[in-house]
Amino acid sequence: MNLPESVLLCLFPNGLVLSRQNGMPDEDGNVEDEDVYSVDFDPECFQYVLNFFRSASDAFYGTSTTPGLFSAQQHLLDVSPNEFQMNPASVQNPLLTKQAIIVLREELEYFSIPPKNSQASTDKNGLANDVLVRLKRRSGDYLMEKRNIFTALQRNVNKENNMAEQHLIDMLCMSGFNRDDEWGFRALEPSRCCISSIALVLLKTGIIHHPNNEKPVEVDYTQMATAQKLLLFWRKPARKCWWDGSDVELPGRDGQPAVTLKLWARRVWTLELSLV
Repeated sequence: MNLPESVLLCLFPNGLVLSRQNGMPDEDGNVEDEDVYSVDFDPECFQYVLNFFRSASDAFYGTSTTPGLFSAQQHLLDVSPNEFQMNPASVQNPLLTKQAIIVLREELEYFSIPPKNSQASTDKNGLANDVLVRLKRRSGDYLMEKRNIFTALQRNVNKENNMAEQHLIDMLCMSGFNRDDEWGFRALEPSRCCISSIALVLLKTGIIHHPNNEKPVEVDYTQMATAQKLLLFWRKPARKCWWDGSDVELPGRDGQPAVTLKLWARRVWTLELSLV
């Protein structure tokens, strides 16, 4: 199974060691312990990715008991020699033979700026007191509830009038996302002001399968042309970073009053296309 490059880089930041030589014994004849590699990646997020990829693969290629979509679109690869000479790229198009998945990840690091009259502060060593720690936790809970994928980026588009970002949203929504989609997996990292999110969707290639195979599979070539633009991100993850600041009101809870503070978020998006 071909996992996303950005996920593999997190799992194996030093590369994948396929073979290992035996450790050399020391003066006492003891062999050194094998190297231990630590991985900073949420196992629940990894399981979410595995489940999605496995389900997508089974639906496209089929299982031992059920044929997949690929079997119904074999005729798209059968072209005459004249057709191949006129348009060889149509046969070599990987979207005809592979299941394509759009992978969108977000790493969000947030900073809570309490009001001036607040008791939240840091000591001379820069360590937060209990009041500030609670504010940071409440800020994290507040952001965790904001699960809509495109709200923050659309807010930045409206603020900066950045048409490139608007085109990015439009392209993703034409290729498989919906404008009101939410993150498939979202988690607040323990002891850190950081939220990791990921969303996976099947690329909308324009290959049309009719119910019960009542008609042969057809291709919407306009949609296929849009989908092929996403091949630029195949094995080449692209990153985008921006700052997002706003005044938010944290509701009161556990005997703590509501408070309005400035909440800054540094968002890093990673976009790539995976072919299964």
